[in-house]
Parts: sequence; structure tokens; C-alpha cells
Amino acid sequence: MPKTTSDARVRAARLESHGLRGGLPSAADAVRRLGAVQAQDLSAAKWVVGARVPGSVAADVDAAIEAREIVRSWPLRGTLHLLPTERLRPIIAITGPRILQRAATRHRQLELDEATYRAARAIAERELAGGASRSREELQAAWEAAGIATTGQRGYHLIWWLANDALVCWGPIDGRGQRLVLLDEWAPSTVSAFDRDETLAGLFLAYIAGHGPASVRDFAWWSGLTLGDARSARAAAGDTVTAFDEDRFVASDAGWPADAAAPTPRAQSGLVLAAFDEYFLGYADRLAVCTPEFAARIIPGGNGVFQPILVSRGRVVGTWRRGQGRGATSVVLDGFDAASAIDPADFATSLRSRARFWGQELGTVEIA
Repeated sequence: MPKTTSDARVRAARLESHGLRGGLPSAADAVRRLGAVQAQDLSAAKWVVGARVPGSVAADVDAAIEAREIVRSWPLRGTLHLLPTERLRPIIAITGPRILQRAATRHRQLELDEATYRAARAIAERELAGGASRSREELQAAWEAAGIATTGQRGYHLIWWLANDALVCWGPIDGRGQRLVLLDEWAPSTVSAFDRDETLAGLFLAYIAGHGPASVRDFAWWSGLTLGDARSARAAAGDTVTAFDEDRFVASDAGWPADAAAPTPRAQSGLVLAAFDEYFLGYADRLAVCTPEFAARIIPGGNGVFQPILVSRGRVVGTWRRGQGRGATSVVLDGFDAASAIDPADFATSLRSRARFWGQELGTVEIA
């Protein structure tokens, strides 16, 4: 088993696995590489993808959704994610029952029982049948009309329940947002049963290929699986992954363990990444890229809301936010400390790419 390696080498390997060093061909390829992309903030998720696809624009992500190459639902940690469409059902077959079991107390508080769910499900099936789509508000209005209250998060939890029961997912995008559809109509599947070990192995390999070097514990956190299931996933993955050091793995075709004695490649500087980007979010242990002191700046108050991040040579060195300028993408860069002093020139290429991704011109760049 290789010994623990340097943080610099971990960062270099992660930039490679994330597709942040050389780039990836398409939006679907980026999502496939990462395994899944946290996407409760759809705009942020689009830039997670765009940052990995040189020359891409936001419409490319929409097109991948419309083409059913990727899909948005709640398969991991009970949180919205983008993931390859063919992976959604087998993952939910494993994670859905556990996610719903953990929500039982909250559902009792909301007075959502099986009878209410069955009634809401029947209405959703009727509203969405024949390739129809509904906004969240439209579906909730149909429930209200049938006497099913949707206030106090009841409507959200009913949609969430339907998704974790593999009935609905988010489908087409219009000017007002994304619309709900029946999963079986949006992305039909001919497979009625899924092999648990095969699904676990595929999910572990996808995570390691897009996040490695990473540990089994990292995977358990990211996937929301029990540590026992995470260990089973590692075992099922077999020799498709290989040890990077004492605790972490990379995909066997990544090349890193084989050239462990070679110099660590220089990591490019100046990445402007989204809120909730997998480069920081996707791990239980984030020490290799950011110290706990500064990690608190990325998740203020530990409230689960991740700020957009600045990455220099693989290290998270600050956060950023949009400025107040109109008609252009003005940006304020906020470095963590003097040791990670921010030079706007280091981030110019990434800032221009982000502006182009959203169809805008880069405005002023300021230091907080």
C-alpha cells in the first residue's frame, strides 16, 4: 500500500480527475466524469459543468438535459443532483428507501402519511401523463384543488417523495425554470431490476474517476450511503480503482500511482469555480485543498450554503461574488489572507470564460 503522499500531489491529481486541468469535451462528459453534480442551485451547477468544458455556454447544459443525456433529481443525500440519466434509476433503487426512511419523522410532523402520498401520486400521474410537464407551482395547485394542502413545505416534500420513488424527475427548461415530468416517459428504461453490487461498483468508480484521490469515507459522505455500503462498493469495484496512498484511491487508468516518483505537474492558477463546486464540496476530508480555518469562510455558519470559490494551483484561496455593475459581469474577489493574496491577472482567463458562458462581457474585477 502506498504511503501518504503530499497535499500538493493530491491537489494535482484532483485537478486532473475533475477535468479542470485539460478540460472535457461536453456537458454530458463533465457530469459523467464527476458521477453527479450537486444541483439544488441549477445556475451554480451549470457553471460547475461549464468550468470543465472549454468554450461551453449555459445553453449546452440545457441541451444535454433536453437530450436526456443528463437528468436532475434527488438521488444522493436527499439533495438535488445532475447525473447521467441511465444511472438515476439504479441509484435511487438503493438510496431512495433509506432517504425516505430518514425523512419519516419530518413527514409525520408535516402530517404526510401513506394515504396522502397515494392520493398525491395519483394526481401527479394524471397531470403528467402523455408527455405533459408541470411547474412545481402548477402541480401543487392541482393538489390544492383536490384538497391536499401544500403549505409549510408539504408540497416540496411530496415532490421529493415522488422523485425518490422514481416516479418524477425534473425535465424541460423554459423561461421560468425547470418543469416536472414522469421519469418513465421522459427517459424510458427497459430494465425492471438492477444488480445492487454492480450499481455500487459503478457509482464508486464514477466518484473516484471524477474526484480521486479520495477515500471510502469521502465516498460515503458524497453518496449518502452507509459506511458499510461504501466499503461494499469499494470491494465490488475491484481493480477498476487502485490505491493512491494509505487511504485514498484513483481510477486504475489515471496513471498516478504508476508515476509516483515523477515530479508533480505544475497546477495551473486562477480557477473561478461555482458555489457548491465538487472540487471542494465533494469530500468528507477537505484538508488537502483548504484548511478548516478558511473552510468556515466557504460555508459561513456551517449553514450548508457553499460560497463560490477561487482556486490557485489546486488550493482554495478565497471566495468571490458578483459586483453591482449592470450589463456586464463585474466581480469581487476575496482572498483568505496575505499568504494567499489575490492577483486579478491570475484569474482573468477563468473570469472571461465564465462571462462568456453566461453570454456576457467581463466587467470590473475588484479585490475585497
